[in-house]
Amino acid sequence: MPKTQHELQEILAAAWVEASVYELRPDYRAMLIAVDGLEPGESDAQSEGLLVAAEQHARLRTQAVPVEELPHVAAWREAYLAFGAKPQRTRHSLEALMRRAANGLPRVNRLTDIYNAICVLHELPIGGEDLSKYAGPPRLLRANGTENFDTTADGQVVIENPEVGEVIWADGAGVTCRRWNWRQAKRTQLQDSTGSALFILDALGAMPDQQLQAATDDLLAHLARLGNLTVATRLLRKENN
Repeated sequence: MPKTQHELQEILAAAWVEASVYELRPDYRAMLIAVDGLEPGESDAQSEGLLVAAEQHARLRTQAVPVEELPHVAAWREAYLAFGAKPQRTRHSLEALMRRAANGLPRVNRLTDIYNAICVLHELPIGGEDLSKYAGPPRLLRANGTENFDTTADGQVVIENPEVGEVIWADGAGVTCRRWNWRQAKRTQLQDSTGSALFILDALGAMPDQQLQAATDDLLAHLARLGNLTVATRLLRKENN
């Protein structure tokens, strides 16, 4: 059943960030984008062109500056250290994609290709998840260590628990993404059949609001060709939590 804009807005209105997360990074902002009406499809010429542009951007950006010294990459490394993660071992999604872009980004499907490319082109972590698989609204919090996170190991589905104090995205059924923006749960991953999605664009102080908005506008412009979309957005920040 298609969702109305009001229904999407209600989901985003119920999203929240725990105060303890802002204690770590008071400069943190999350742009939430809920989209319904997506028409699934394989990678195509337009998503391919966007990925090629992202790969070229990453190569140019890292010719003179190491990936880890790019301003927003470095800021996220600091954020990981703040809650006890080792950025050399568990790279945030922006750094992981920037490093991978040098040798070629993955080609998955046109929806995933688009948001991966926008992540690299605008240099900010972006999470893309199947909104129809959510149990309640998204929330960002510090883990108590008992939350369930479903992932795969050796081809089998396994349940893990985050570390105490780890920053996690979660819903009513468990963890949807570990270590802020490191690894998504299998339950809410985008699928080839996904028609309703949630995108989370993560920004720290190294990225001004206008750059975050530019990334949002660019993502929405490319998503617009994937169907007759219903869209809702919300900016989460300390001042309006």
